[in-house]
Amino acid sequence: MTTLDRRLHAHRADLADARLEGTVEAERFTAGTPARVSAPVIDVHSAPHADAGIDTQFLYGDTVRVFEQREGWAWVQADHDGYVGYVDATSLATDAAAPTHRVTAQRSFVYPEPELKKPAVAAHSLGAGVKVAEVVENRGTRYAVLSTGGAMFAGHLRAIDDHQDDYVSVAESFLHTPYLWGGTSGFGIDCSGLVQTSMRMTGQTVLRDTDMQAESIGILIEPGENGLRRGDLVFWKGHVAIMLDHEMMLHANGNTMTVAREPLKDAIERIERLYGRPTHYRRPGVSEGQ
Repeated sequence: MTTLDRRLHAHRADLADARLEGTVEAERFTAGTPARVSAPVIDVHSAPHADAGIDTQFLYGDTVRVFEQREGWAWVQADHDGYVGYVDATSLATDAAAPTHRVTAQRSFVYPEPELKKPAVAAHSLGAGVKVAEVVENRGTRYAVLSTGGAMFAGHLRAIDDHQDDYVSVAESFLHTPYLWGGTSGFGIDCSGLVQTSMRMTGQTVLRDTDMQAESIGILIEPGENGLRRGDLVFWKGHVAIMLDHEMMLHANGNTMTVAREPLKDAIERIERLYGRPTHYRRPGVSEGQ
């Protein structure tokens, strides 16, 4: 039988996604059930225990397919990027309304009512999806009242299908955000999470991890031919950076433990000592043959 990447295919010896029947071996198969993330951010683990590594994160409003729930853990696969892992089962809901808007500020508070002087009851990351019931105005400030209760500053939201134009500008809004291995949110983010979340805000669906992105986003380019330009991606083994222009890049990195700007030349020299030179250069938004 075929060996598949466990990050993108839900299969174990005892249980597997019904769509994989005939491709993998398992004691039983299930179609799973749909659910939606009901916490601001949830960690996705490689195994069903809290000290297992965090592979990625899902954001409020994301949809998943649940294959199993046991001992407080749910084994799921995300709809937006196909990532498979284990999450806290209490962070999922089966009756949550579909989002109408997406958060565009790096972080935005939820207030108990349309009043910014009230203590916030929650905070959502850029990229989170919420359902707006109505928009009201209080002392000149417009608030989006959520279907779940509470209110957010309306200027921090954008209609779910109203995508932003430039993924690099979205990435730049994460400047100084703390580095977090496996992070995908405005509370903490890693290098490939920065690429994925920023592109998602422009309506582009890309895979999650650096090795996947290095093989799938846009086209391979040779920087020596016409030089790098804004939006190009530079890959090292286990790392990725976004070019801001022909010489300056942006990346979430363990050197500063933040999202930071850095000259490409300096980064190549610094990273080479530990991890070698860049392995790939890719140009998003372009298909092979164009």
